[in-house]
Amino acid sequence: MNVRTVTIFDNPGFPVDERRLGRASRAATAIKAALEADGYDVQTVRFALPPFATLVGRDARQVVALARQLEQASAAHAIDYATIGPAQPRDSPDLFRAIPDAIGATERIFASALIADAAAGVRVAAVRLAAEVVHRAATLSPDGFANLRFAALANVPPGVPFLPAAYHDGGGTSVAVGVEAADLAVRAFAQARSLAEARERLVTLVESETRRVLDTVRRSCPPGVRVGGIDCSLAPFPDAARSIGTALETLTGGRVGERGTLAAVAFVADALDRARIDRTGYSGIFLPVFEDAVLAARAAEGCVTVSDLLLWSSVCGTGLDTVPLPGDISADALSAILLDVAAMALRLDKPLSARLMPIPGKRAGDPVRFDFPYFAPSRVLDPRATGLSGLFAGADAIDLTPRSRA
Repeated sequence: MNVRTVTIFDNPGFPVDERRLGRASRAATAIKAALEADGYDVQTVRFALPPFATLVGRDARQVVALARQLEQASAAHAIDYATIGPAQPRDSPDLFRAIPDAIGATERIFASALIADAAAGVRVAAVRLAAEVVHRAATLSPDGFANLRFAALANVPPGVPFLPAAYHDGGGTSVAVGVEAADLAVRAFAQARSLAEARERLVTLVESETRRVLDTVRRSCPPGVRVGGIDCSLAPFPDAARSIGTALETLTGGRVGERGTLAAVAFVADALDRARIDRTGYSGIFLPVFEDAVLAARAAEGCVTVSDLLLWSSVCGTGLDTVPLPGDISADALSAILLDVAAMALRLDKPLSARLMPIPGKRAGDPVRFDFPYFAPSRVLDPRATGLSGLFAGADAIDLTPRSRA
């Protein structure tokens, strides 16, 4: 298991107070060094702001300035990536529409948009604005790569350590750790002789590894920084030994996308839920098409569809992540996909996000490959999405009661 990120949550204000950001960076650096001394590969240090409107107010022109300042200050203080946080449903459309400009003006700044929460329901207007962001961001570079740095969030609380979803709750400085733990499932299932043994082995591995990480984080965390916990999600890396797809196929004996995949995803998620740890964030199963070698291959073979990914999200993880879509998909069709994610998140009372990646010049079925070590080659998926119509064509909020409370 690797540590994907040590993420610091704080508010250095705007203009950015480099002294405060520097203190946060030193805390993260100390934790990173302690984890590396314990034998963990720590990939990145990240920084998350509160929702950016709390810093720039209603002035959308300042969003780019905030992003640039945050990127410059982060580079000066050994922070690998940072996020300006989400646009919120109550924000003006101009604030949403400033997000592609902020992403285009930077290289290591992320952003997001909240499209649903328990208090407000599914905000169709916010869904449409988030879809506009995806549509515009796809044109920022010839390969559509900029959408790696944007996600639509549904029912996602503050404190998730993974970007783009991370944002600060506005309180004091805190830290959370996100791990790359799909290999634990691969190891657990490869040597198991029964489902009971597979579950027991995975729970044991998750508990022992995450507790060891958290012990180190707490021991090395400076005074005044709260430890928010660990996101123990089974995040993959694009090789078979660290692929959640490999683990799922060990359970089913077939290919990801064939019948039995949903049961396998539910089994793994259930085992993860049984682990007794101080968790935060998603703490589920990541199913990112580009970031998982087996998922990417099965998508290229036509075994995995957007509908499959949505279905599996109902029993696990994080929603739609790094999903390649046709470059000519409309903003209205993107809205329909995001609406499904938002409705599922609220009805099932779970955090879900969507990181959609229209690929300019590509159609469904076309191969796609990025010169990026964290992505595997795949093919563009057919979204089978049209625009919103009927009663959903307006901008009304959709009030959904979680099923557990109905």
